[in-house]
Amino acid sequence: MNLFFLFTLLACIPESLAQWDASRFAWYSTDAGNDFASAVPIGNGRLGAVVYGTGDEKISLNENSIWSGPWQDRANRNSKNALNDIRSKLMSGDITGAGQSVLQNMAGNPNSPRQYNPLGDMMITFGHGNNRGNYVRYLDTYQGTAFVTYNYNNVNYTREYVASHTHGVLAMRFTSSQPSQLNIKVSLSRSKQATSQTASSSNGVNAVKLNGNSGQSSGAITFSSEARVVNTGGSVSSDGKSISISGANTVDIFFDAQTSYRYSSQTAWESAMTSILNKAVSDGFPAVRAASVSDNTKLTGRVNLNLGSSGSNGNLDTKTRLSNYKNNPNGDPQLATLMFNFGRHSLVASSRDSGALSLPANLQGLWNKDFSPSWGSKYTININTEMNYFHAESTNLAETHKPLFDLIKVAKDRGQTMANVMYGCNNGGFVLHHNIDLWGDAAPVDYGTPYTMWPLGGAWLSLHMMEHFRYSGDRSFLQNDAWPVLQSAAQFYFCYMFDWNNYKTTGPSLSPENPFVVPGDMKTAGRSEGIDISVQMDNSLLTELFTAVIQTCQILGLNNSECSDAKSYLSKIRPPSIGSYGQILEWRREYGEAEPGHRHFSAVWGLYPGSQFAPLNSSTFAAASRKLIDHRMQSGSGSTGWSRTWVMNLYARLFDGNAVWSSAVAFLQKYPSPNLWNTDGGPGTAFQIDGNFGYTAAIAEMLLQSHNVVHLLPALPSAVKDGSVSGLVARGSFVVDMKWAGGALTSATVLSRNGGILALRVANGAQFFVDGKSYGTPIPTTAGTSYNITLSA
Repeated sequence: MNLFFLFTLLACIPESLAQWDASRFAWYSTDAGNDFASAVPIGNGRLGAVVYGTGDEKISLNENSIWSGPWQDRANRNSKNALNDIRSKLMSGDITGAGQSVLQNMAGNPNSPRQYNPLGDMMITFGHGNNRGNYVRYLDTYQGTAFVTYNYNNVNYTREYVASHTHGVLAMRFTSSQPSQLNIKVSLSRSKQATSQTASSSNGVNAVKLNGNSGQSSGAITFSSEARVVNTGGSVSSDGKSISISGANTVDIFFDAQTSYRYSSQTAWESAMTSILNKAVSDGFPAVRAASVSDNTKLTGRVNLNLGSSGSNGNLDTKTRLSNYKNNPNGDPQLATLMFNFGRHSLVASSRDSGALSLPANLQGLWNKDFSPSWGSKYTININTEMNYFHAESTNLAETHKPLFDLIKVAKDRGQTMANVMYGCNNGGFVLHHNIDLWGDAAPVDYGTPYTMWPLGGAWLSLHMMEHFRYSGDRSFLQNDAWPVLQSAAQFYFCYMFDWNNYKTTGPSLSPENPFVVPGDMKTAGRSEGIDISVQMDNSLLTELFTAVIQTCQILGLNNSECSDAKSYLSKIRPPSIGSYGQILEWRREYGEAEPGHRHFSAVWGLYPGSQFAPLNSSTFAAASRKLIDHRMQSGSGSTGWSRTWVMNLYARLFDGNAVWSSAVAFLQKYPSPNLWNTDGGPGTAFQIDGNFGYTAAIAEMLLQSHNVVHLLPALPSAVKDGSVSGLVARGSFVVDMKWAGGALTSATVLSRNGGILALRVANGAQFFVDGKSYGTPIPTTAGTSYNITLSA
């Protein structure tokens, strides 16, 4: 594409887009063809769309509560009676027998919960073939909008796409540079389980409708969807399946879908959908767009990151930039910033409060075209779902966390029943295993000893609620939302844990998805298994959970039994052990590694996202964590996109900025698909959104940490000597802006939103000044006041 045309185009589109910012726009000089992973994603937190930009446009549509069926009771009723025998086998050293009994008596039936499903496709036929010139398609990560423009037969055509959280719709505007040149046909389709496809034009309302369900004879998830087509100029006709517009100047489309997940009857959800569409049509596309952009940018605009300029390299289309980066990462630092911004855009697009029963970002965020997606595109809670929210608080997107809390509350009720059925615990505690669905399905998932039996999912998820309090300081949230979940999570483990070698321990459990080699004294020697007791990840999670319970009791002035029990159980958790080469031990003893380069880093959860192993808390455990991480990386780990970004966060916690950046470069060189989505093993392999979110979290973590103190530039890479960031958030509700040059802090401002004590550290412990006075000890702050940090008075 010639740059003259590009800048001419940019002069014609909205003023806010007048600069082609290489950190903000993902743009393309060709359409996406049929490639889902080249189409650009937008969403309003509930409705999602990917835009291909083809001659005859196809838009893949999603609504986040369209899954493969109703709740199913998968609990294994044999579990409770088999539990003591399984524990006896584990304690006596029969790992093989224990594992087989777990699969026979504790695995769910069927093995898997429900899967996330697509809504369908919107087809917009333009009749524009391959002879389109001066083509540009882009995603604006700041505004959350998509845009397509091209010339065809000497007419310029534009297509603009908005996902409005404010109006609750997807909205589109199609224009032509000459009057009466728009001829389009609009239809909706679904390849499976569509129950009706209709279109009508009457009384000035042009509507295309698609209804469908999840396929069961009773209890199916059922949905209705509708596209309203509004034309300026031209004529309208309908064939009963589609709406055709001929000779128009402008065509707008407003789309919504509603489901039985949130409503008690089809009348109720269709009434809600009609009201939403009426409002959007009445307000009109310009107002819908303006409200959407205003809403979106209030979130995305809170953080501004500068890791350097790419110069002319930033003017290249995104696909070319990704290709060039493989050989010359130093030439395009803004690609790293674009990926950071894309992660924040994607969370805003896929996780917003939609009222009752909001749903969080799943394994693919919001965007899925398959009825049998990879891993069911569900909520995998042994790392992936949690990674989706690693950056929610630190990059100033706290509102996006709420849908996860909504699902936790749903899952808590299911998990309380499961705790009783499977473990005989009826004290109000809840248990989750390593996957859940939109129903909060709490039963074990899949069938294999390295992954099925892990009853710690509820502990990890509950800690997200504590983290929200630590960042926000919202006591009402802590008391009314977080405490009931933390309390119930702890109650389960007070019942579930048992005595072993003078410790309170978990089991049967595992270190997520990582098998080990059975030793000769523990039955079938040389066989790969996964079930054990007193696994280090469990111990780290429960240390953090019981600590959170104790802190909550102190903050709220509670004197519940859970407060004292948490102190008692915390004192009885087995401390971490260190192995033969100085590494944190993953299991109760040092087994042989079946997969030395395994993708999970569960054994060092206490380093990140936990903090028990962080250098300022324990130099010993930090060093042992480093040994395990380095060993695993040398053996081939970081082998999926999400694994590589977890590594980035772990090295950030170890204050090794160069290692963070090395993995950031490796991630950008291998894993992004053309539209910037993270993949499991590179373009062409399964799409998983978690790696995008983990990457964004890691960039923030290398610039700001706050699990001990508000730590400025703890892991600045030598490759990023100069830069700035504004709007990051530290625990304690401090908002941080920073500039650095020559690898050192030049200035920082810390805004105290709530008041409270501010403890600070700069880089590797350099001396610094606050408001011109030498910093020695933590300082009291005043809410709404900013504090200036410099290296000299």
